[in-house]
Amino acid sequence: MERIIMHIDVNNAFLSWTAIELLNNGCKYDIRNSYAVIGGDPKARKGIVLAKSNSAKKQGIVTAETLYSAKKKCPVLRVYPPNYKFYQEMSHKLFELLYKYTPDIEVASVDECYLDYTNVKHLYGESLAFARKIQKEIYDTLGFTVNVGIANNKLCAKMASDFEKPYKIHTLFKEEIQNKMWPLKVGELFGIGKKSVPKLESLKIFTIGDLANAKLETLNKYFKNQSQYLIDIANGIDTSPVISIPPEPKGIGSEITLPKDITNKDEIFKSLAVLSEQVSLRIKKQNKYALTVTIVLKDNLFKRSTHQKKIVNAIRNSEDILKIAKDLYEEMKYDKPVRLIGIRLNNLVDTVTHQVSIFDDVKKIEENNELEETIDKLKEKYGLKIIK
Repeated sequence: MERIIMHIDVNNAFLSWTAIELLNNGCKYDIRNSYAVIGGDPKARKGIVLAKSNSAKKQGIVTAETLYSAKKKCPVLRVYPPNYKFYQEMSHKLFELLYKYTPDIEVASVDECYLDYTNVKHLYGESLAFARKIQKEIYDTLGFTVNVGIANNKLCAKMASDFEKPYKIHTLFKEEIQNKMWPLKVGELFGIGKKSVPKLESLKIFTIGDLANAKLETLNKYFKNQSQYLIDIANGIDTSPVISIPPEPKGIGSEITLPKDITNKDEIFKSLAVLSEQVSLRIKKQNKYALTVTIVLKDNLFKRSTHQKKIVNAIRNSEDILKIAKDLYEEMKYDKPVRLIGIRLNNLVDTVTHQVSIFDDVKKIEENNELEETIDKLKEKYGLKIIK
Protein backbone atom coordinates (compact mmCIF):
# COMPACT_ATOMS: atom_id res chain seq x y z
CA MET A 1 0.00 0.00 0.00
CA GLU A 2 1.32 3.44 -1.00
CA ARG A 3 1.89 5.66 2.05
CA ILE A 4 -0.05 8.91 2.44
CA ILE A 5 1.68 11.39 4.73
CA MET A 6 0.44 14.86 5.66
CA HIS A 7 2.51 17.73 7.01
CA ILE A 8 0.37 20.16 9.01
CA ASP A 9 1.95 23.55 9.69
CA VAL A 10 0.39 26.48 11.57
CA ASN A 11 0.47 29.68 9.54
CA ASN A 12 2.59 32.28 11.33
CA ALA A 13 2.08 30.50 14.65
CA PHE A 14 3.52 32.97 17.15
CA LEU A 15 1.76 35.96 15.62
CA SER A 16 -1.54 34.08 15.18
CA TRP A 17 -1.51 32.73 18.71
CA THR A 18 -0.62 36.11 20.20
CA ALA A 19 -3.47 37.66 18.20
CA ILE A 20 -5.89 35.07 19.59
CA GLU A 21 -4.69 35.69 23.14
CA LEU A 22 -5.11 39.47 22.74
CA LEU A 23 -8.60 39.09 21.22
CA ASN A 24 -9.59 36.77 24.08
CA ASN A 25 -8.48 39.49 26.51
CA GLY A 26 -10.51 42.26 24.90
CA CYS A 27 -8.21 43.65 22.22
CA LYS A 28 -10.30 45.68 19.74
CA TYR A 29 -8.43 44.64 16.60
CA ASP A 30 -6.62 41.63 15.16
CA ILE A 31 -2.87 42.32 15.09
CA ARG A 32 -2.55 39.95 12.13
CA ASN A 33 -4.02 42.79 10.05
CA SER A 34 -1.64 45.47 11.34
CA TYR A 35 2.05 46.37 11.30
CA ALA A 36 3.05 43.97 14.05
CA VAL A 37 5.88 41.67 15.11
CA ILE A 38 6.47 39.31 17.98
CA GLY A 39 9.77 40.28 19.56
CA GLY A 40 11.94 38.54 22.08
CA ASP A 41 13.09 40.06 25.34
CA PRO A 42 15.58 42.78 24.32
CA LYS A 43 17.78 41.99 27.32
CA ALA A 44 17.88 38.20 27.25
CA ARG A 45 17.30 37.53 23.53
CA LYS A 46 18.88 40.67 22.02
CA GLY A 47 15.55 41.94 20.72
CA ILE A 48 15.04 39.89 17.57
CA VAL A 49 11.92 39.50 15.43
CA LEU A 50 10.38 36.08 16.08
CA ALA A 51 7.32 36.51 13.84
CA LYS A 52 5.86 39.23 11.63
CA SER A 53 2.51 40.16 10.09
CA ASN A 54 2.05 40.29 6.31
CA SER A 55 1.92 44.08 6.50
CA ALA A 56 5.26 44.15 8.32
CA LYS A 57 6.70 41.68 5.80
CA LYS A 58 5.77 44.04 2.95
CA GLN A 59 7.89 46.71 4.69
CA GLY A 60 10.93 44.44 4.29
CA ILE A 61 10.98 43.12 7.86
CA VAL A 62 12.39 39.60 8.12
CA THR A 63 12.44 37.01 10.86
CA ALA A 64 15.51 37.08 13.16
CA GLU A 65 16.48 40.69 12.38
CA THR A 66 16.84 43.08 15.33
CA LEU A 67 13.86 45.07 16.56
CA TYR A 68 15.97 48.19 16.12
CA SER A 69 16.40 47.43 12.42
CA ALA A 70 12.73 46.50 12.01
CA LYS A 71 11.54 49.77 13.54
CA LYS A 72 13.80 51.74 11.21
CA LYS A 73 12.04 50.09 8.28
CA CYS A 74 8.58 50.65 9.77
CA PRO A 75 8.33 53.46 12.38
CA VAL A 76 4.68 52.61 13.22
CA LEU A 77 5.57 49.00 13.97
CA ARG A 78 4.04 47.53 17.16
CA VAL A 79 6.05 44.94 19.08
CA TYR A 80 4.30 42.29 21.16
CA PRO A 81 6.13 40.01 23.60
CA PRO A 82 5.97 36.24 23.14
CA ASN A 83 3.93 34.13 25.57
CA TYR A 84 5.42 30.65 25.36
CA LYS A 85 3.05 29.22 27.94
CA PHE A 86 0.06 30.22 25.81
CA TYR A 87 1.80 28.91 22.69
CA GLN A 88 2.21 25.53 24.36
CA GLU A 89 -1.48 25.54 25.27
CA MET A 90 -2.49 26.25 21.67
CA SER A 91 -0.05 23.64 20.40
CA HIS A 92 -1.51 21.08 22.79
CA LYS A 93 -5.05 21.86 21.58
CA LEU A 94 -3.97 21.44 17.97
CA PHE A 95 -2.38 18.04 18.50
CA GLU A 96 -5.23 16.93 20.75
CA LEU A 97 -7.65 17.69 17.91
CA LEU A 98 -5.57 15.69 15.42
CA TYR A 99 -5.12 12.72 17.78
CA LYS A 100 -8.91 12.20 17.52
CA TYR A 101 -8.35 10.88 14.01
CA THR A 102 -5.16 8.83 14.36
CA PRO A 103 -2.40 8.10 16.88
CA ASP A 104 0.15 8.06 14.03
CA ILE A 105 1.34 11.63 14.50
CA GLU A 106 4.93 12.83 14.80
CA VAL A 107 5.29 16.24 16.45
CA ALA A 108 8.05 18.09 14.60
CA SER A 109 7.85 21.36 16.53
CA VAL A 110 5.42 23.38 18.61
CA ASP A 111 3.53 24.37 15.43
CA GLU A 112 3.94 21.49 12.98
CA CYS A 113 3.54 17.73 12.74
CA TYR A 114 3.43 14.78 10.37
CA LEU A 115 0.28 12.67 10.18
CA ASP A 116 0.34 9.19 8.64
CA TYR A 117 -3.02 8.93 6.88
CA THR A 118 -2.35 5.52 5.32
CA ASN A 119 -4.07 3.36 7.91
CA VAL A 120 -7.13 5.57 8.41
CA LYS A 121 -7.93 6.50 4.82
CA HIS A 122 -10.64 3.83 4.73
CA LEU A 123 -12.31 5.59 7.68
CA TYR A 124 -12.21 9.21 6.51
CA GLY A 125 -12.00 8.98 2.74
CA GLU A 126 -9.96 10.74 0.09
CA SER A 127 -6.94 12.62 1.44
CA LEU A 128 -7.73 16.05 -0.05
CA ALA A 129 -11.22 16.00 1.42
CA PHE A 130 -9.83 15.04 4.82
CA ALA A 131 -7.24 17.83 4.65
CA ARG A 132 -10.00 20.36 3.97
CA LYS A 133 -12.01 18.94 6.85
CA ILE A 134 -9.24 19.32 9.44
CA GLN A 135 -8.25 22.74 8.07
CA LYS A 136 -11.80 23.97 8.62
CA GLU A 137 -12.14 22.28 12.01
CA ILE A 138 -8.90 23.85 13.27
CA TYR A 139 -9.99 27.30 12.10
CA ASP A 140 -13.55 27.00 13.43
CA THR A 141 -12.59 25.63 16.85
CA LEU A 142 -9.15 27.13 17.53
CA GLY A 143 -9.19 30.33 15.46
CA PHE A 144 -6.02 29.95 13.39
CA THR A 145 -5.16 28.59 9.95
CA VAL A 146 -2.84 25.80 8.86
CA ASN A 147 -1.21 24.66 5.65
CA VAL A 148 -1.38 20.98 4.74
CA GLY A 149 1.08 19.19 2.48
CA ILE A 150 0.12 15.73 1.20
CA ALA A 151 2.61 13.26 -0.26
CA ASN A 152 3.92 9.71 -0.14
CA ASN A 153 6.62 10.51 2.43
CA LYS A 154 7.57 13.06 5.10
CA LEU A 155 10.09 14.94 2.97
CA CYS A 156 7.67 15.65 0.12
CA ALA A 157 4.81 16.42 2.51
CA LYS A 158 7.01 19.04 4.21
CA MET A 159 8.01 20.52 0.84
CA ALA A 160 4.37 20.62 -0.29
CA SER A 161 3.15 22.46 2.80
CA ASP A 162 5.66 25.25 2.07
CA PHE A 163 4.71 25.83 -1.58
CA GLU A 164 2.29 28.71 -0.96
CA LYS A 165 0.80 30.18 2.22
CA PRO A 166 -1.43 30.84 4.08
CA TYR A 167 -4.38 28.44 4.47
CA LYS A 168 -3.47 26.25 1.50
CA ILE A 169 -3.39 22.54 0.69
CA HIS A 170 -0.76 21.23 -1.72
CA THR A 171 0.19 17.77 -2.95
CA LEU A 172 3.59 16.45 -3.97
CA PHE A 173 3.10 12.83 -4.91
CA LYS A 174 5.97 10.98 -6.58
CA GLU A 175 4.59 11.61 -10.08
CA GLU A 176 4.54 15.39 -9.34
CA ILE A 177 8.14 15.75 -8.12
CA GLN A 178 9.67 16.57 -11.49
CA ASN A 179 7.18 19.33 -12.33
CA LYS A 180 6.60 20.82 -8.86
CA MET A 181 9.87 20.37 -6.97
CA TRP A 182 12.72 20.18 -9.46
CA PRO A 183 12.39 23.81 -10.72
CA LEU A 184 12.87 25.20 -7.18
CA LYS A 185 16.21 26.63 -6.04
CA VAL A 186 18.41 24.00 -4.44
CA GLY A 187 18.45 25.94 -1.14
CA GLU A 188 14.69 25.39 -0.83
CA LEU A 189 15.12 21.61 -0.53
CA PHE A 190 14.30 20.49 2.99
CA GLY A 191 17.41 18.92 4.49
CA ILE A 192 19.92 21.16 2.71
CA GLY A 193 21.92 23.27 5.15
CA LYS A 194 22.78 26.89 4.37
CA LYS A 195 26.49 26.04 4.24
CA SER A 196 25.87 23.46 1.52
CA VAL A 197 24.26 25.87 -0.96
CA PRO A 198 27.46 27.75 -2.01
CA LYS A 199 29.26 24.42 -2.46
CA LEU A 200 26.46 23.10 -4.67
CA GLU A 201 26.33 26.30 -6.69
CA SER A 202 30.10 26.10 -7.25
CA LEU A 203 29.36 22.76 -8.95
CA LYS A 204 26.73 24.53 -11.12
CA ILE A 205 23.92 22.91 -9.17
CA PHE A 206 21.34 25.68 -8.85
CA THR A 207 18.00 23.87 -8.77
CA ILE A 208 16.68 20.78 -7.03
CA GLY A 209 16.46 19.17 -10.46
CA ASP A 210 20.16 19.83 -11.03
CA LEU A 211 20.93 18.02 -7.78
CA ALA A 212 18.55 15.16 -8.57
CA ASN A 213 20.44 14.49 -11.78
CA ALA A 214 23.96 15.15 -10.45
CA LYS A 215 26.61 12.47 -10.65
CA LEU A 216 27.71 10.86 -7.42
CA GLU A 217 31.41 11.35 -8.18
CA THR A 218 30.82 15.09 -8.73
CA LEU A 219 29.39 15.48 -5.21
CA ASN A 220 31.84 13.18 -3.45
CA LYS A 221 34.59 15.80 -3.40
CA TYR A 222 32.58 18.09 -1.12
CA PHE A 223 30.01 15.86 0.54
CA LYS A 224 31.63 12.41 0.78
CA ASN A 225 29.23 9.89 2.37
CA GLN A 226 26.37 12.42 2.29
CA SER A 227 26.39 12.57 -1.52
CA GLN A 228 23.91 9.77 -2.15
CA TYR A 229 21.60 11.17 0.52
CA LEU A 230 21.54 14.56 -1.26
CA ILE A 231 20.70 12.96 -4.59
CA ASP A 232 17.99 10.85 -2.95
CA ILE A 233 16.19 13.75 -1.27
CA ALA A 234 16.37 15.80 -4.47
CA ASN A 235 14.53 12.90 -6.11
CA GLY A 236 11.95 12.93 -3.31
CA ILE A 237 13.17 9.66 -1.83
CA ASP A 238 12.50 9.34 1.90
CA THR A 239 11.69 6.11 3.72
CA SER A 240 11.71 7.51 7.27
CA PRO A 241 8.63 6.49 9.27
CA VAL A 242 6.26 8.78 11.13
CA ILE A 243 7.50 8.27 14.68
CA SER A 244 4.65 8.76 17.08
CA ILE A 245 5.69 9.55 20.65
CA PRO A 246 2.40 10.30 22.43
CA PRO A 247 2.45 11.83 25.91
CA GLU A 248 3.75 9.08 28.13
CA PRO A 249 3.20 9.39 31.88
CA LYS A 250 5.93 6.86 32.54
CA GLY A 251 8.43 8.72 30.40
CA ILE A 252 11.15 10.73 32.13
CA GLY A 253 12.57 13.90 30.64
CA SER A 254 14.50 17.03 31.45
CA GLU A 255 15.20 20.18 29.43
CA ILE A 256 17.46 23.22 29.75
CA THR A 257 16.68 26.61 28.21
CA LEU A 258 20.11 28.10 27.61
CA PRO A 259 20.94 31.69 28.63
CA LYS A 260 22.27 32.28 25.11
CA ASP A 261 22.24 30.45 21.79
CA ILE A 262 25.15 28.05 21.42
CA THR A 263 26.69 26.24 18.48
CA ASN A 264 29.84 24.91 20.15
CA LYS A 265 29.70 21.12 20.42
CA ASP A 266 31.66 21.03 23.68
CA GLU A 267 29.15 23.38 25.32
CA ILE A 268 26.27 21.28 24.04
CA PHE A 269 27.91 18.13 25.41
CA LYS A 270 28.26 19.82 28.83
CA SER A 271 24.51 20.46 28.86
CA LEU A 272 23.85 16.86 27.80
CA ALA A 273 26.03 15.69 30.70
CA VAL A 274 23.97 17.67 33.21
CA LEU A 275 20.71 16.40 31.70
CA SER A 276 21.98 12.81 31.71
CA GLU A 277 22.63 13.03 35.44
CA GLN A 278 19.21 14.53 36.10
CA VAL A 279 17.21 11.91 34.19
CA SER A 280 19.43 9.13 35.54
CA LEU A 281 18.65 10.09 39.13
CA ARG A 282 14.93 10.35 38.38
CA ILE A 283 14.68 6.98 36.64
CA LYS A 284 16.56 5.30 39.50
CA LYS A 285 14.14 6.76 42.03
CA GLN A 286 11.36 5.03 40.10
CA ASN A 287 13.49 1.85 39.98
CA LYS A 288 13.07 1.67 36.20
CA TYR A 289 15.24 1.17 33.11
CA ALA A 290 14.86 2.79 29.67
CA LEU A 291 14.84 1.15 26.25
CA THR A 292 14.58 4.42 24.29
CA VAL A 293 16.65 7.59 24.55
CA THR A 294 15.55 10.78 22.77
CA ILE A 295 17.30 14.14 22.55
CA VAL A 296 15.38 17.36 21.90
CA LEU A 297 16.86 20.51 20.36
CA LYS A 298 15.21 23.87 19.73
CA ASP A 299 16.85 26.57 17.65
CA ASN A 300 16.72 30.32 18.19
CA LEU A 301 13.40 30.46 16.32
CA PHE A 302 11.98 27.73 18.60
CA LYS A 303 11.78 25.04 15.92
CA ARG A 304 11.92 21.65 17.63
CA SER A 305 14.01 18.74 16.34
CA THR A 306 14.22 15.30 17.91
CA HIS A 307 16.25 12.16 17.36
CA GLN A 308 15.84 8.88 19.21
CA LYS A 309 17.42 5.49 19.57
CA LYS A 310 15.92 2.21 20.70
CA ILE A 311 18.43 0.00 22.49
CA VAL A 312 18.64 -3.72 23.19
CA ASN A 313 19.93 -3.52 26.76
CA ALA A 314 17.85 -1.20 28.95
CA ILE A 315 19.90 1.48 30.74
CA ARG A 316 19.66 4.02 33.53
CA ASN A 317 23.24 5.03 34.39
CA SER A 318 24.16 8.60 33.46
CA GLU A 319 27.32 7.49 31.64
CA ASP A 320 25.34 5.22 29.32
CA ILE A 321 22.64 7.86 28.73
CA LEU A 322 25.24 10.53 27.95
CA LYS A 323 27.06 8.32 25.44
CA ILE A 324 23.85 7.67 23.50
CA ALA A 325 22.82 11.34 23.71
CA LYS A 326 26.18 12.42 22.25
CA ASP A 327 25.87 9.86 19.44
CA LEU A 328 22.36 11.09 18.65
CA TYR A 329 23.55 14.70 18.48
CA GLU A 330 26.38 13.73 16.12
CA GLU A 331 23.95 11.81 13.89
CA MET A 332 21.60 14.82 13.65
CA LYS A 333 24.31 16.98 12.05
CA TYR A 334 22.51 19.96 13.59
CA ASP A 335 23.79 23.24 12.13
CA LYS A 336 21.54 25.79 13.87
CA PRO A 337 22.07 27.76 17.10
CA VAL A 338 20.72 25.76 20.05
CA ARG A 339 18.44 27.59 22.48
CA LEU A 340 16.96 24.60 24.32
CA ILE A 341 18.28 21.08 24.80
CA GLY A 342 16.62 18.09 26.42
CA ILE A 343 16.84 14.35 27.04
CA ARG A 344 13.88 11.99 27.37
CA LEU A 345 13.81 8.35 28.45
CA ASN A 346 10.92 6.21 27.20
CA ASN A 347 9.83 2.58 26.98
CA LEU A 348 10.53 2.11 30.67
CA VAL A 349 10.81 -1.41 32.08
CA ASP A 350 11.08 -2.82 35.60
CA THR A 351 13.98 -5.19 35.04
CA VAL A 352 17.01 -5.46 32.80
CA THR A 353 18.54 -8.56 31.25
CA HIS A 354 21.76 -7.92 29.36
CA GLN A 355 22.51 -9.58 26.05
CA VAL A 356 26.23 -10.02 26.64
CA SER A 357 28.62 -10.18 23.71
CA ILE A 358 32.03 -11.83 23.80
CA PHE A 359 33.54 -8.36 24.14
CA ASP A 360 31.62 -7.38 27.28
CA ASP A 361 33.38 -7.43 30.62
CA VAL A 362 30.52 -8.47 32.92
CA LYS A 363 32.53 -7.88 36.10
CA LYS A 364 33.41 -4.36 34.96
CA ILE A 365 29.74 -3.62 34.18
CA GLU A 366 28.75 -4.71 37.68
CA GLU A 367 31.54 -2.67 39.29
CA ASN A 368 30.51 0.42 37.29
CA ASN A 369 26.92 0.00 38.43
CA GLU A 370 27.99 -0.22 42.08
CA LEU A 371 30.21 2.86 41.68
CA GLU A 372 27.37 4.81 40.06
CA GLU A 373 25.01 3.92 42.91
CA THR A 374 27.54 5.22 45.45
CA ILE A 375 28.00 8.46 43.47
CA ASP A 376 24.22 8.89 43.23
CA LYS A 377 23.87 8.67 47.01
CA LEU A 378 26.49 11.40 47.41
CA LYS A 379 24.75 13.60 44.84
CA GLU A 380 21.38 13.18 46.51
CA LYS A 381 22.88 14.16 49.85
CA TYR A 382 25.22 16.96 48.78
CA GLY A 383 23.92 18.04 45.33
CA LEU A 384 24.72 17.28 41.69
CA LYS A 385 27.94 19.30 41.71
CA ILE A 386 29.62 17.31 44.49
CA ILE A 387 31.32 15.00 41.98
CA LYS A 388 32.15 15.79 38.32
